Order: sequence, then structure tokens, then C-alpha cells
Amino acid sequence: MFPIGDDDERGGRLPIITYVLIALNIMAFFLELGRGSEAALQTFIEAWGIVPREYSMQRDLPPLIATPFWSTLLTSMFLHAGWMHIGGNMLFLWIFGDNIERAMGAVRFLLFYLICGLVASAAHILFNLQSPVPSIGASGAISGVLGGYMLLFPRNRVRVLTRGGIVTVPAVFMLGMWIVLQFINGIGSMAQTDETSGVAYMAHIGGFVAGFVLVKLFVARRPAMSRP
Repeated sequence: MFPIGDDDERGGRLPIITYVLIALNIMAFFLELGRGSEAALQTFIEAWGIVPREYSMQRDLPPLIATPFWSTLLTSMFLHAGWMHIGGNMLFLWIFGDNIERAMGAVRFLLFYLICGLVASAAHILFNLQSPVPSIGASGAISGVLGGYMLLFPRNRVRVLTRGGIVTVPAVFMLGMWIVLQFINGIGSMAQTDETSGVAYMAHIGGFVAGFVLVKLFVARRPAMSRP
């Protein structure tokens, strides 16, 4: 199931932070495209993405950037590995981010988003301490948005694209299925090597759990639930 829309919470201010985050991610992606050669792009990703071994007690990989290596906890959230990667992430943020931002307010939503991204990165590092492979993407932070959405708006209707066409399902069903798949794939990825695993499932799980647990702390007002 691939989401293409949802029940928007009407009223309140324009979800400006959601739009700004999408714009920043797109700008960063075009900055990546401007690297020119494949080698230059790889060097860029290794410099600004998260390399778990740089965070372990036995790290032996010097950071490739002048700033502290832990600055990649932030920069990695705005980089993506290709058109499908950024397209899928930005679609999820576009669909689910606005309702969460309206429930929290702009400043709280930005803090919530960044904290979920940091927790997601920490989860990825914890389960891949010796990996020299850089990790990039907004998926962890957006997973936090999904976790918060499932708790605040479980009855919202989400339009999803299936092989049989477009159907509408409750958010709790769609997002519940999504996180179950992340757990299944996350367990499976533990048996994979860095060369065979290309998705940071533990980051998805960490971000989702953080969003689900923390969302109520950031809500500025009680969101208006959609009718079943």
C-alpha cells in the first residue's frame, strides 16, 4: 500500500515548517546532484552522512569534514540516495506532516521532528557500531511523524494506492502495517552485511517509537479527530 493522501485537519495556520523541511530536503538533493562525478558524490555522502564507526568507542575512521563528526546527526537528515528515496520521503512528510504541525504549532513541530530524527540515528548507530557505510535520509525523522500521527489521528482516512486501485483505510491500519513491516525487515537485516543491506530499518523503528512516545508532550492543543 502506497499512501497518496489523507484527511487534513482543517483550520489553524499554514503548516509552514512542513513546507520548509520539504524545500530544504529538495535543495540539499540538488546540491548532491551538483557534485558532478560519482566519486565526488560518494565523498560528499561519506563526509556528511552518518558513519556508525565514527561514533563507537573504537572509532578509527577520521571524519572527512572540518566540523565535529557528530554534526552529521543533523546533516544526514537532509540527504538522500536517489529520486525514489527523496520522492517517497517527501510524499510521506507532505501527507502526514501538516496535521501534526497544526496540532503542535510550528516551533514544537520542528523540535519534535529533529528529536525524532536524532533518536532514529542513535538507534541505527547502536545496531551498526562497526559499520563504515554512511547512512543518509529523512526517513527516521519522518517515521517519528508517522508514530505521532498514528496516536493522534488513528481514525483519519488515508487514501492508498494498491494493485486494485485507490482505496481508503484508517490511519491506524495503514501505519500499523507499515511499522510491523519495519520490525520484520529490521530483524531480517540483522543477518545481512553492509553490502547487502541498504535500508536503515532500525532508524525507522527508533524514529517511529520516539514519535509515538513523545507526541503528546509536544501537542499545543487537542487535535480535531475525523469522524469514523
